Amino acid sequence: MTPTLVLHAVPPSHPCMTAEAAIRLKGLPFERVDWAMNGEHTARMQEIYGEGNSTVPGMVVDGEPVHGSRAILQRLEQIEPDPALYPSEEVREAERWGDEELQDLGRRLPWGALHFRPEQLAAIGGGEPLDGPGTDVAIRFIYGTWRYHKITAARLADDLAGLPAKLDHIESLARAGVIGGEATNAADLQIGATIRVLLPIGDLGPLLAGTAAERIAMRHFPEYGGALAPGAYPAGWVPQRA
Repeated sequence: MTPTLVLHAVPPSHPCMTAEAAIRLKGLPFERVDWAMNGEHTARMQEIYGEGNSTVPGMVVDGEPVHGSRAILQRLEQIEPDPALYPSEEVREAERWGDEELQDLGRRLPWGALHFRPEQLAAIGGGEPLDGPGTDVAIRFIYGTWRYHKITAARLADDLAGLPAKLDHIESLARAGVIGGEATNAADLQIGATIRVLLPIGDLGPLLAGTAAERIAMRHFPEYGGALAPGAYPAGWVPQRA
């Protein structure tokens, strides 16, 4: 019997994109429940998944709570082994790297850029730039996200400085055939979702254009609207491509 799957998510979340893509790859029926980014999701997640598990995604499998994108993908592999998400140990390690060392950039870099361009909060999701009152609301909201994700200007500068090395690592994984192959695997989805939420940031365009990271992100997550015009980050913070 196919189990009943309920995915709990927040629309902008790239780990939720990873989880949903994996469910669809397995061809399993599911229900998706989205919560607003207004503090509601943190309380609701802890109610279902236990104290301390306040982040999305979560998935309930016939009443069994499974928290976090990696745990969800592993549980999906048990439910439906074909097509395989984990064809090798190299893929498992690449997925771990994508989760533990890359994933947070998908939070800090977009919210970091929006701190300097708060009127673009709706535009990065595909809407129009905000007016004055809307920007006032956005400033307060973005300030809250900086506190929640522990973003500082120093950390943001370090993230940007370290981005080329991470893109080089993705390139090496693709050259080795660990990611970017004909068959989609867990590392493709974990890494691709994070890169996909970075692509709308215009300042990062020169670094991402033509890379394996961009190709994998666009292949697995072609539909992701919005754009943030270049010039959001302070001058000199974005490294030049080698």
